[in-house]
Amino acid sequence: MVATAAGSSTAAIREPSREVRVVRQTDVLVVGGGPGGVASAISAARSGAKVVLLERYGHLGGMATGGLVNAIPNLATLEGEQGIAGICQEIIDRLVAKDGAHVPEKRSWGQADKKVVDFYLDANYSFFYLRKHPVDGSFRVVYTCLADPELLKNELNQMVLEAGVDLFLHSWGARPIMEGNTVQGMFFESKSGRQAVLAKVVIDSTGDGDVFAAAGADYDPAPRPGLRISNLAMGCWIANVDIARRNAFRAEQPDRYAELMKQAGRRQTSDALGKWMIEVIGANTLDNLFFQDIVPNHDGVLTLQPHLPCKDQTDVEEMTRVDVEARQLLVDCWDFCRKNVPGFERSWIMLTAPQLGTTGGKRVVGEYTYTEEDLAADRVFEDTICVLPNNDTQLMAVEHPYLFVPYRTLVPKDVEGLLVACRGFSSSEWINNLWNLIPHCMCYGQAAGTAAAMAVDAGCRVRDVDYKSLQSKLRRQGVILPETMA
Repeated sequence: MVATAAGSSTAAIREPSREVRVVRQTDVLVVGGGPGGVASAISAARSGAKVVLLERYGHLGGMATGGLVNAIPNLATLEGEQGIAGICQEIIDRLVAKDGAHVPEKRSWGQADKKVVDFYLDANYSFFYLRKHPVDGSFRVVYTCLADPELLKNELNQMVLEAGVDLFLHSWGARPIMEGNTVQGMFFESKSGRQAVLAKVVIDSTGDGDVFAAAGADYDPAPRPGLRISNLAMGCWIANVDIARRNAFRAEQPDRYAELMKQAGRRQTSDALGKWMIEVIGANTLDNLFFQDIVPNHDGVLTLQPHLPCKDQTDVEEMTRVDVEARQLLVDCWDFCRKNVPGFERSWIMLTAPQLGTTGGKRVVGEYTYTEEDLAADRVFEDTICVLPNNDTQLMAVEHPYLFVPYRTLVPKDVEGLLVACRGFSSSEWINNLWNLIPHCMCYGQAAGTAAAMAVDAGCRVRDVDYKSLQSKLRRQGVILPETMA
């Protein structure tokens, strides 16, 4: 043992060697049960593979559930043409059938229907459901889903189990098991101690690139400050708000309401969060971070959803600092509103996000890296595995309404036996900032899971999977690919 002064970062202890029990030997191991991981596990199992899914929390869904980032946005273009379907659409359909989600009527997609537009403007959901058309300046309705996180947790459980996936919750993937440059499984930690799963293919759906980084894959580092993907997120639900009274006050006394929101926005618990209030909220007002919950039966609920600047989204001390200060900030803001803003008098904080929201991070260097030049050239690749609507690049969104993402962005360049199905896919920083959201990760996951099962069945490397066969299987799963686009 080597020891230094207490608190020194140079202290080190050599861990003794030990035998670790292998609890499963499987075809496909998925590490991380967020949107990409769930889609990976379901698609691999439905494709005939034996699948194990490891998830560190006690629920599936990642940011879509535990992070309270429950909007599944940008499923269709500004003109109303759907791009994302497959497992993502299946999940939405199951939620809608249980009154567990809000989606706009299909006839309104891509339209400037004033009644529909005003509904989303009043609820402050323009960021998710509306886009200004760069040609005529009108608001267009975008196909987006707002999900009930608790119902979504249960639906994901059921879909995973129905597919025959072997599920391990409360299980943190600790370190990949390597043979040379080939990933052969994963050590994981839980209340049962350190255990291992051996697999023919491993899928990294951690979001933070925990597996591919530890496996020695080359990757691009965390994004530079100032981008959406350089922030941490922390949200809360405020319940029992008299929405009608609050909205009437906002309409009848707009100047007073605006001043109160600015005062609420100045609430801070540290210089860092005070800086966030100015930089992220803009006019130092809280109003544009309050979203009126429009999921069926969620009456009287407002969501407060800030993104918070940080030095490193995966540094445990930085995450702890932001988590503690963010929760205090949320309580301060709610308490101010409760005491000063009509409609909040009998409100209470129903829930703060159980898990801190990580919006970006390491990006694997894959066999192909998707860049803005690919978007501008409308490149349709021979290995295209998903079609992502482009709604957030102004005029470019009209001229180039889709991204055609190649399978090779999921395949690490120098590591075998591994696929990436999360926001860590191989992409430029600019592309990742716009296309690493929940539905996008589901698309990557569905392709990765299907490809992993194919590789196991064929006895080949994941990088050698036949593209045409993969595309054919994805189409049969309801994925929209170029040949099936209207």
